Amino acid sequence: MAVVDPFETRADAAAREDRSWLERIPAAYWVVGLVLLIMPAIAGDFVLFQIFGWTFILGLIALGLMFLGGYGGMVSLAQMSIAGMGGYMVAIFGVSAIDTISLGWPWYIAVPISLIIAMIFGTLTGWLAVRTEGIYTIMITLAIAAAFFYFTRQNYVIFNGFSGFNGVLPPMLFGVDWRGPAAFYYLTLFWAALGYFVVLYISRAPFGLALQGVRDNPRRMSALGFNVTAHRVAAYTFASLLAAIGGILLTWQSAQISPGTAAIGAAIDILVIAVIGGLRHPVGPFIGALIYVILKTYAIDALVAMGLSGERFQLLVGVTFLIIVFWSPDGILGLWDKFRESRNRDPLTGRGGEGP
Repeated sequence: MAVVDPFETRADAAAREDRSWLERIPAAYWVVGLVLLIMPAIAGDFVLFQIFGWTFILGLIALGLMFLGGYGGMVSLAQMSIAGMGGYMVAIFGVSAIDTISLGWPWYIAVPISLIIAMIFGTLTGWLAVRTEGIYTIMITLAIAAAFFYFTRQNYVIFNGFSGFNGVLPPMLFGVDWRGPAAFYYLTLFWAALGYFVVLYISRAPFGLALQGVRDNPRRMSALGFNVTAHRVAAYTFASLLAAIGGILLTWQSAQISPGTAAIGAAIDILVIAVIGGLRHPVGPFIGALIYVILKTYAIDALVAMGLSGERFQLLVGVTFLIIVFWSPDGILGLWDKFRESRNRDPLTGRGGEGP
């Protein structure tokens, strides 16, 4: 599969078609890929496990939201609830410290069942949400997220109420402790990279192109014979798969799952991550996740160093979000695009480098 630069010009695209698929991959992709592969050799355990591991997981969950919003024109606040469902199911069907509820099934049964149940939950959410538009879609998905949070907190028979589940660990596959910093880093990197390339492929596949057509003009697509509702619901199903994988990884990282994992604040955080990075390319959610994780990790220390209360670290996250969105509604990717355009602009005429 060819990986293309989303910011290339028409001349670059024409030249790219004359090269082999290896030559079509921009040099920046090779550099980033190489750095990510050798990261365990240059970074400490905390950076590998907490910073990058958490970044890849949140980026994967937000990637589903980017797929819905960027290619489908739909905004969902239920992505974190679907991730929470995946995490809860792997704790219930698999092994945890709450052996009175957990069934203790092997991972190769518990994980697929968890993914399927989370995808069904996401599909049903999409089936309800696609019948609305705009603010009503946001309100429906927010209501589902709130209902899931309060149900898990109040239900003790299945979800163990407020305490949730602890002792939920990844399996010892191939004799490797996958919760070790380096092993967990590569585990999350693999799924993040796989999700990224699959979304990139689908965006150029017939389904992705049809979904973008539905986003731009649903009436015309319906007149051409496309089932608009089916395409939108299928997009929710695929986004749910990404969220469910992220939810299982998140549960393994923290070794626990509780109602707070899928709280309203966490659902909004996923939206913030996707918007900060940008909704028009799959790399955006991972950029937004990295910024969010760094702020979340070091904001308290920064505020204390400035003589402010560390309890207000969310304020720093919110201010950063407002600054980025104010200067660029397309997030970091939009800022990068503006920077590229400014470099190619003639300082005398103010026009771009191409054309008369």
